[in-house]
Amino acid sequence: MLELSGPPVAEAVYQELQVQLSKLPYVPHLRVVRLGEDPASVSYVRLKDRQAKKLGLSSQVDVFPESTPQDELLAHIARLNADLEVDGILVQSPVPKQVDFNTVLEAISPLKDVDGLTPTNAGRLWMGLEALESCTPAGVMRILKHYQIPLAGKEVVIVGRSNLVGKPLAALMLRENATVTLAHSRTRDLPDVCRRADVLVAAVGKVGLITRDMVRPGAVVVDVGINRVGQNEKGRDILVGDVAPDVSEVASALTPVPGGVGPMTVAMLLHNTVKAAIRRRGSPLGGG
Repeated sequence: MLELSGPPVAEAVYQELQVQLSKLPYVPHLRVVRLGEDPASVSYVRLKDRQAKKLGLSSQVDVFPESTPQDELLAHIARLNADLEVDGILVQSPVPKQVDFNTVLEAISPLKDVDGLTPTNAGRLWMGLEALESCTPAGVMRILKHYQIPLAGKEVVIVGRSNLVGKPLAALMLRENATVTLAHSRTRDLPDVCRRADVLVAAVGKVGLITRDMVRPGAVVVDVGINRVGQNEKGRDILVGDVAPDVSEVASALTPVPGGVGPMTVAMLLHNTVKAAIRRRGSPLGGG
């Protein structure tokens, strides 16, 4: 079985970005907004900020109290939209209950939407137009391309219909001429649907959702799920995906958790930041 490891693919993305950055007369700037002190969000934002600076981007994290009113957050986003030095804006989810995340997304300028989640970018993606693509789905596609997994004419089943992963990934798969089924909790006979797949993607956030008997022998399996199931003796989170371990006995290729899709999400965020900067500010090579 081929392990579809994420770090080598992420490293290839970073090398490409370093070449682009070396030719720009400016430094792209990423601004991440975090509300509250949710441990997972704190950890994830720290990772994004650290990797951005390691790559050579300018990065800043704006931290607000969990009690911040929605209007105050929207006013901050409006300032970031107007700031000519800010190329990318990301509001870390989940947000507190008094904040409607869809309203927040609609407030972000599509030109600076490096998460690829605004209605404008999501709509452009489905129309096959140029867009800032949602980071995790873009990362999945980059992994499949890196390991030369063919998609044209293949049967792809995506389990999970979220705006974050399932829906944009379906659009990206269609763009590569795959035949796509978007399955979910109401899908009848889910095991039968999954067994049709040449490429099976699990993106629900449920431990062990995809079992060995749901995978056709020789299928490619992409595990997008990241589930925390406890901590090890060093106090670090133990992460598992949505795919049961014994699926590796029947799949021809499988992304590990951790070390699969996860690293690609951050890589594609930084890819989007550089892309957004070039589109807005221009490139000496004529790319903007």
